Amino acid sequence: MTARRIALWGLVLLWGWSGFLPARAADRSNPRGGLDGGSSSREARQRAVEALPVDSMSDAGRHAVEECLRRTTLYRRLPTATIGCDAALLDFVLAKPETLVDVWRVLGISRLTLDPTGPGQWRLADGYGTAGSVRLLHRERNDRGGLYVFHGRGGYSGPLSPRDLSGSCVILVRYARAVPDDDGRPRQTVQIDAFLDVDGLGLEIVTRTLQPLIVRSAAANLHEIGLFVSQFAAAAARNPAGVARLADRMTRTKPEDRQALVALAGGSRATPMRDGGLGDDAVQAELAARWLPADEAAIAGAWQPGR
Repeated sequence: MTARRIALWGLVLLWGWSGFLPARAADRSNPRGGLDGGSSSREARQRAVEALPVDSMSDAGRHAVEECLRRTTLYRRLPTATIGCDAALLDFVLAKPETLVDVWRVLGISRLTLDPTGPGQWRLADGYGTAGSVRLLHRERNDRGGLYVFHGRGGYSGPLSPRDLSGSCVILVRYARAVPDDDGRPRQTVQIDAFLDVDGLGLEIVTRTLQPLIVRSAAANLHEIGLFVSQFAAAAARNPAGVARLADRMTRTKPEDRQALVALAGGSRATPMRDGGLGDDAVQAELAARWLPADEAAIAGAWQPGR
């Protein structure tokens, strides 16, 4: 549970995603607690800095990025994730991350809230002591992939730190088309570089105590999120009607965004089942079983594809 609590604040916030991961899923992602395949090297950091399109940002956005880079406490390039979905779906959830968070809320697998406060701006809370805000500073997309730059400001108050912590972060997200899987389904690779600037007295706590936990849990979170998006896309392709009914319960999301999420997830691969598809409970079990708390997993585990 500790990895889930600190990750959200530590990397502000993979679109608010880092507060998503339940502890039992983190254990499966990295059972030995070993190296995660990411990097904090000087070379990786320099390449990430060079990739930030600061000249294309507003004056305020450029200033925020430059200030965070100048005062960076912790830099990390997360291990590359591969997600089984169309580029259009990935681009949509990057631009409107609140839609994915609302899916998690409906499924009961996260306490995270991510509420829009304006175009490209969100207020978040993870339910474990972290609160803050995120804004989109830059977005671009081409035939090969896309690039997003987010800036976050937040704080943590809870048992993992002897004092309240606050800071800011710059997140560079890049994605590109990958080789399709063996069945011809599209896949995307996602690369995330994170720059964390911790305020004042919190710097020593992070560098001496929390840094390994932040790094490890962030990598596990990205891995699990990639699995969830892949699974959501597969479910929408097999059973678009069932996923659409699930989306109808996303009351924190605009109706047009719910419809777009389902349509993009299923894409051209959507093949409605002749029997009308699985029931709503089965769709929820399919999507949530991996991430439910241990005392609920056995119930969801009773559903298996093809039964």
